Amino acid sequence: MFFTLKKKKVLLSNVHGKVLCGICCENHCPPLGLESLKVSDDQLESSSYLSVGLGPHRGRLNIQSGLEDDDEYDGAWCAGVEDQEQWLQLNAFRPTLFTGVILQGRNSIWRSVLNWVRTYKVQFSNDSSVWQPCMNGSEEAVFVGNEDLETPVLALFPEPSVAQYIRINPQTWFSNGTICLRAEVLGCPVPDPDSPHFSETESGSSDDLDFRHHNYNEMRKLMKSVNDECPNITRIYTIGRSYTGLKLYVMEISDNPGKHELGEPEFRYVAGMHGNEVLGRELLLNLMQYICREYNRGNQRVIQLVKDTRIHLLPSMNPDGYEAAYEKGSELSGWALGRYSFEGIDMNHNFPDLNNIMWDAQEMAMDKRRVSNHYIPMPEYYTSTEALVAPETRAVISWMQDIPFVLSANLHGGELVVTYPFDCTRDWIPRQDTPTADNDFFRWLATVYASANLVMANPERRICHSEDFQQHNNIINGADWHTVPGSMNDFSYLHANCFEITVELSCDKFPHASELPIEWENNKESLLLYMEQVHRGIKGVIRDKDTRAGIANAVIKVDGLGHDIRSAVDGDFWRLLNPGEYKITVWAEGYFPRIRHCSVGSEPHATICDFTLTKTSQDRLKQILASGGKIPRDNQVRIRAMRMRKLRASTKILNRRREQQQRLNKVKRK
Repeated sequence: MFFTLKKKKVLLSNVHGKVLCGICCENHCPPLGLESLKVSDDQLESSSYLSVGLGPHRGRLNIQSGLEDDDEYDGAWCAGVEDQEQWLQLNAFRPTLFTGVILQGRNSIWRSVLNWVRTYKVQFSNDSSVWQPCMNGSEEAVFVGNEDLETPVLALFPEPSVAQYIRINPQTWFSNGTICLRAEVLGCPVPDPDSPHFSETESGSSDDLDFRHHNYNEMRKLMKSVNDECPNITRIYTIGRSYTGLKLYVMEISDNPGKHELGEPEFRYVAGMHGNEVLGRELLLNLMQYICREYNRGNQRVIQLVKDTRIHLLPSMNPDGYEAAYEKGSELSGWALGRYSFEGIDMNHNFPDLNNIMWDAQEMAMDKRRVSNHYIPMPEYYTSTEALVAPETRAVISWMQDIPFVLSANLHGGELVVTYPFDCTRDWIPRQDTPTADNDFFRWLATVYASANLVMANPERRICHSEDFQQHNNIINGADWHTVPGSMNDFSYLHANCFEITVELSCDKFPHASELPIEWENNKESLLLYMEQVHRGIKGVIRDKDTRAGIANAVIKVDGLGHDIRSAVDGDFWRLLNPGEYKITVWAEGYFPRIRHCSVGSEPHATICDFTLTKTSQDRLKQILASGGKIPRDNQVRIRAMRMRKLRASTKILNRRREQQQRLNKVKRK
């Protein structure tokens, strides 16, 4: 029997996950999951469709079209007939309190297609045969739809209704277009013990964590609460500010916070580079809570991780973008709002492009072995005040210089796949497999995360938009997906000693708060297991034979791998490697080189491979000069350090200018 609820008291949540007590008609339920794929394709039907690629299964909020128009992965449901009898239908499989609908127009990469629905009606049914209209008093309700392709428009029903089926029935559409839409339906499942889809408890997490979306102030409070709960293993610090002055907070987790311990590797997670891709931010806030509480509970796995690793969590690299997306909310921020920095910069393309500098040098060199494959200095132009470099990017680059990171992951959203360097193709080809010298190890890292992720590992899952990454085991070379010059991953690899991958965490860039517990469960093991990979390969300390002091910036070369690394300030180093036998050569300016053979096992416990170097004698230096030779000089390190100083100097100038302008703006507003 179909009926409406006008005065039923219910507990609902808004788009930010805050619990609201009130009358159901005055608030709305969470999304049923067209965008997040909780709603399966077989729950969607339509009166007609223009083509297979424009079928009802494509009528999902924020779905993106494929690279080819008119293929099976187009960007909306489009009716095959233009009249007012067309509809898109959802079968909720159980009685559901429907409270609203969100609509978008058709997405297309190449075409200027102007297809959207301007007004529509809604009907409900319990058997898909008898339909009742959504009413507004004594009249059938007509809802306002879209006036552009991408802006989501929310319509809340005057009278929320309980039914199993809902239909969206377009009435008018853009005059030069056709009937096309992408949708999300808001609804609260009604308990029904007789339904095969009924369960006493919704799927979620057994961990008692703060599962909601946190704006800037709420994020600071949560981080402070974790620090208060675990003061002996946590420290909060900042690496800089956003364009509008919001601090970039980092949570450090270590048994010796605030200090680099000799031989202990440094690990980082970075989230929120794109401010509207918010799941990574919440996962890192959950992760710091989880590690703190499990450490206090005596969880040996967590205790070992904290004892052996210095962990850094940056939950929001682009807080300005996040605040813009948060203000709209999880379903209404669209696909791009908040992606860019306040200045409109895509930080995923904002790091120095060292790939092409290296490749150009290799092409011109007579002996490619003499071309540097690591610690490549950023170009001179990048260090000026005129360079279009976001303050957030500058802050992260400076952070990389201060801490000898070994392993990292950059958390994104909008897809379900793990990518590994290189992200940039040679010769500006749109997409092509472009491996690094460490391709096998990068593939291992990507596989570790993907195989432990509960959604990625599910062979029955639906693709997010248009690409089937399951055929690649949910991992792909970044450049083989799409070329990204100036990515943080490539910069980390070529400028520092850090191996970094990108994790696309969810089809939905901004999941509703109700989805956060299950998303934590989907990613918890992956997050922990990936951190443990920092202990693979070899590690050691390079010392002066006579003084026993550590030697900084020594070159560690693995025979057969065309990528070297450097020792840190205290002489310690970490070289990530797959199991095997390796010939290692170490060289530093003013010292004789040294060779050792080191064995790497299959367990995540790095093999100790220390080196002691002997200084080059004055007699040997005289012999080199007498024979017309040149004393080896490590000019690359000097240039790299000089460019870093210039970048920091220009950053200070820009920060002062920005602060002065912000003060002036405040005075004007008064």
